[in-house]
Amino acid sequence: MGLIIGMDEAGYGPNLGPLVVTAVAWQVPDHPRQTDLWQEFAGIVDQIPPEQNEHLQVADSKKVYQSGKGLAALEQGVLAALALHENSASTFHELWRSLASNCPDEIPDPWFAEHDLEVPHQSLPEQAHTLRQRWKDRCLARGIRLVGIRSDVVSPQRFNRLTRDCDSKGRALTQISMNLVRQLWSVDSSEPALILADKHGGRNAYHEFVQDLAGDRLVMCHSEGSDSSRYRVHNSEFRFEAKGERHLPVALASMFSKYLRELSMVLFNRYWTSRLPDLKPTAGYPGDARRFREEIRGLQESLAISDEVLWRER
Repeated sequence: MGLIIGMDEAGYGPNLGPLVVTAVAWQVPDHPRQTDLWQEFAGIVDQIPPEQNEHLQVADSKKVYQSGKGLAALEQGVLAALALHENSASTFHELWRSLASNCPDEIPDPWFAEHDLEVPHQSLPEQAHTLRQRWKDRCLARGIRLVGIRSDVVSPQRFNRLTRDCDSKGRALTQISMNLVRQLWSVDSSEPALILADKHGGRNAYHEFVQDLAGDRLVMCHSEGSDSSRYRVHNSEFRFEAKGERHLPVALASMFSKYLRELSMVLFNRYWTSRLPDLKPTAGYPGDARRFREEIRGLQESLAISDEVLWRER
């Protein structure tokens, strides 16, 4: 038996809305370095978009989600994975609490406290339920289990504090990510593990972060470069790779992060547009975020919402 953990984020670049980081853990019957989950789930899960819902798309969330087409494709894959994990959340708040239960407690931002959303957010095609069951059956037949999903929905206020403490946006992202790994992996486990991630803000050196997880265990650096940074500790391997979403666990983590981020932005925009009906919603990215900020400035002041709560500095 072995463990494969994938982690990725969504919302690293915007000024508005949360940064969301997710880690997912798969238990596999063989050594994790010899297991290809794309092959294990062939015919059910694929990176390419389906033509007629003949498979579930699992890929980098930037390829799965297109704002003009809604959340349907992203939601199908995420909810199918939730079913594998026996998660029955029916609202955004329930989903957030179940996936982020071990993350820092905060006072919810006002846009989260006021409203909630049903999950699924959009209606799913009938074929999605069939594919979900086929995926569960394949996992059972192959002895594969999705044993953990952990997300951290990081508010602008907490992200501002972390980036100031770390004096680095990329370093803050790495700390958040490794905290999620800490919840899914133990250095003392007898099972070998493979931990996969995309590069964090172009960072190549991760030794100190792995060492912090490893405690007194020796961490061996195999390589540090622009394409890949690899480390071994006990019977586990950490890989931080460019285009890490080519690995299924990383792609799925990317999709979970994007899904939580997009639902968060639905609530964020609903909060403001319910008070300013002519306000155009925003995705929160630079440029349009500045437009949005200027248009809500008067309302923001009247509601006594500080820039620290609203706006990410980096």
